[in-house]
Amino acid sequence: MNQQTSPATSPDRSTPLRALCIARHSFLSGHLARYFAAMGVATTGVVGLDAALARAAEVSPDVVICDYDLLATIPLESWEGNDLLSQTPVIAVSLTRHAQELHLLDVNGIAGFLYLPTLEAGPAMKILHAAAARPKFTLGISPRASRARDLA
Repeated sequence: MNQQTSPATSPDRSTPLRALCIARHSFLSGHLARYFAAMGVATTGVVGLDAALARAAEVSPDVVICDYDLLATIPLESWEGNDLLSQTPVIAVSLTRHAQELHLLDVNGIAGFLYLPTLEAGPAMKILHAAAARPKFTLGISPRASRARDLA
């Protein structure tokens, strides 16, 4: 199931944040898409990792919002091998677990966590925009590094 939700108007942003909302079943992915669309995010809801991989290139998300239970129970090798998704920040969300209850095998790729029952729009949008605004860079030798090497 793929579901695209138009964003609510966002007076402080000219272009809405784009999010790919991934969950284990259509009810939850649809709920996540509608929930964040009401905050002004342009959302696309998908079920499972295979659907996320297929839709990522079409949607080109700024951030991925993913059900925590899905992240905690599946291998993420195909995700990590995808050029777009491997570079897109992931926000884990849950309706039942608090942040201190996380048991992800690899939390390095998780940019944040949102506990939905107590979530307010303002803090949620700050976290989503902060995750999406991550610096874009490639690893390599910078001009400063070669200059420091020359001074040594």
